[in-house]
Amino acid sequence: MRRTRFSEWPCSIARTVDLTGDWWTPLVMRQAFYGARRFEQFQHQLGLSRNVLTQRLDALVEADMLDRVPYQDRPTRYEYVPTEKGRDFFTVLAAMIRWGDRWLADPEGPPIELHDRRTGDRVQPAVVDAATGEPLDIRNIRATPGPSLPDHLAAHLRALD
Repeated sequence: MRRTRFSEWPCSIARTVDLTGDWWTPLVMRQAFYGARRFEQFQHQLGLSRNVLTQRLDALVEADMLDRVPYQDRPTRYEYVPTEKGRDFFTVLAAMIRWGDRWLADPEGPPIELHDRRTGDRVQPAVVDAATGEPLDIRNIRATPGPSLPDHLAAHLRALD
C-alpha cells in the first residue's frame, strides 16, 4: 500500500506526522531520550525487527533528529545520539505523556514518571504559552493564517473563524 506524503503540505502538524507518524519512530525517539544509544539496545528494548529498526534509524539520521556516531572500528559500529532538532522533539513526546497519563493510564498510575536530573523532583509536563506561561486551552485559542499558508487555504481558515 502506498503511503500518502505530507512533507510538502502547508501544515506543521502534517509535516511532523510525515516524519514521525508511523508506530515505531516516536518509540525509537523515546528510547533515545531514555538513554538507548546502540542498535542492540533499541532492538532489545523495543522488540523491533532489524530491518524496520534500520529503516527508522536511517530516516531519523536523514531528518537530522539523530546523529550516527562511530564508537567502534572493525567492524564499524555506531551510536545514535539525539541532535538539537531531536532533543526539541522531546516536548512533543512530553505532551503525549501528559495526555496519555491523564486519559489512558492504568488505575494504579502512569507507567513512567519523569524526574528532574538536578533536583530529583517529579516533572509533570504541560503545554503552555511561551509568552505568558499559561496552560493552553483550546477554548481560548483560534488559528489564523500564517505567512506561508497559501491564499486559498487561508480563505478556508478565515471562513471557520
